[in-house]
This record gives sequence, structure tokens and C-alpha cells, in this order.
Amino acid sequence: MTHYDPYEYAVLRVVPRVERGEAMNAGVVLYCPHRRFLEARVHLDRERLRALDPELDAAAVDEHLEAVRRVCAGGEPAGTLGSLPRRERFGRVVAPRSTVIQPSPVHTGLCEDPDEELERLMREMVYRPGRE
Repeated sequence: MTHYDPYEYAVLRVVPRVERGEAMNAGVVLYCPHRRFLEARVHLDRERLRALDPELDAAAVDEHLEAVRRVCAGGEPAGTLGSLPRRERFGRVVAPRSTVIQPSPVHTGLCEDPDEELERLMREMVYRPGRE
């Protein structure tokens, strides 16, 4: 019998100019407490980013996205946040903010394998169709 576990996720958005509200998806954070799974995957499409704001420093955006990935992974590379329990790290990452990197509202679902579900969400929400 197949067993499905509940999970929560948020899409990470890059909002180059907050006052304009234009955004592009650049990652997904998925938290599945029953599987002790918390991971962020990121992918910055620099071509699409240039279309929104040709002057934005893409390397700086990459650094901020990587910081989110490190916080989700936990441990020393994430600094003081890395020592928090998964639930708290997830809460910190998905807290609403008005910065260049913004999380979507948190959504829920059921999955058999959180790693596979995270990759499915990346294909659906982040990667351009036909490109990865």
C-alpha cells in the first residue's frame, strides 16, 4: 500500500524592483516533517532576470538563493540559523518579506517521496518548459 505524507512548500521568487512587483520563480522550498525533510532547490534563469531588470546583480541574487539553500540544509554553513530545528528553519525561510528574494504563500500537499516531489515542483514552477 502506498503511503503519502503531508508536506508544505513555498516558491522562491526574485523581485528585482519591489516597487514594480514583477517577479520570476527561482526556487522551491519543501518541508515534510514525517520524513524529516527540508530542502530548497534553486535555479536562476539569468536571461529571464535580465528581461526584468538588466542592471540587477545576478551574482548577488545567486548568493542570496544559495543562503536559503544552506539554511534549509542546516549545520554550520548556515550560521546560527543552521542549528535551529527544521520547522523553525522552514518558518524563517518562508516568512513574508519585502526584499529581492520573496517566498510565495505556503502551500500544502501529499507525497510519497519528498525529493521527487521537490523536483516535480521545480519542473512545474521554476524551469522553463522544455529547459532545465
